[in-house]
Amino acid sequence: MALYTIGEVALLCDINPVTLRAWQRRYGLLTPQRTDGGHRLFSEADIDRIREIQHWVESGVQVSKVQALLANSSDKRHHVWQSHQERAMHLLQQRDGHTLQQWLSELMRDHPAKTLTQQLINPLRARLQGTRPAYQAKLSLLDGILISLIAGNLSASQQQAHGRPALVVGWGVQDSTRLWIEGWIASQQEWQVGILAHPFTQFHPEMFKGKMLLVWCGDSPSPAQQQQLQAWQETGHQVWLLGI
Repeated sequence: MALYTIGEVALLCDINPVTLRAWQRRYGLLTPQRTDGGHRLFSEADIDRIREIQHWVESGVQVSKVQALLANSSDKRHHVWQSHQERAMHLLQQRDGHTLQQWLSELMRDHPAKTLTQQLINPLRARLQGTRPAYQAKLSLLDGILISLIAGNLSASQQQAHGRPALVVGWGVQDSTRLWIEGWIASQQEWQVGILAHPFTQFHPEMFKGKMLLVWCGDSPSPAQQQQLQAWQETGHQVWLLGI
């Protein structure tokens, strides 16, 4: 998970650090994490919240009134994402892959990869997991569309040559589509990624000497995997966990 210092957030959001501190201390609008030294660290969700606060303030709302608006807008956003899920399910039921692909492409342009994944893609795919052939067919259709769209996004990103080059690899996982999704998220976090489409059951970074490797081990990497990755880092391999 990407974390940003208060100085980095100030640049990203074009805001004074003093204002950010006031929003946290005086109004309770922000709850950043802290380093061991007490320095603030902001997540991408915090940045989204800061931009929403800016929207309300620039619209003329007093800062002291923003908290209630944020709570209300959160409920509305949840309803919107639920509606998106239902529309996707309807299009999958109709086997209307063309319309679904066009619509998802528009959502990808309008929302950060991490937000779209957390609010729509992961919940939708979870609903389609199971042994029923009808659900498997829908999941297969959805996954094919997602991989196609993500591949196009990554190709466009590589042509712009922004970010540090890295390879995204899967280790000890079976969900290849999720590997593409995590690579897409990484591509919006200052990485220029290439994806090895098939996960490894046994992984050796020596096979990719000199490469920066971003490793996806699932939502909960095992202690053994985390220890092995740390050992590789200590011996000079450029290996980092995705999703942590």
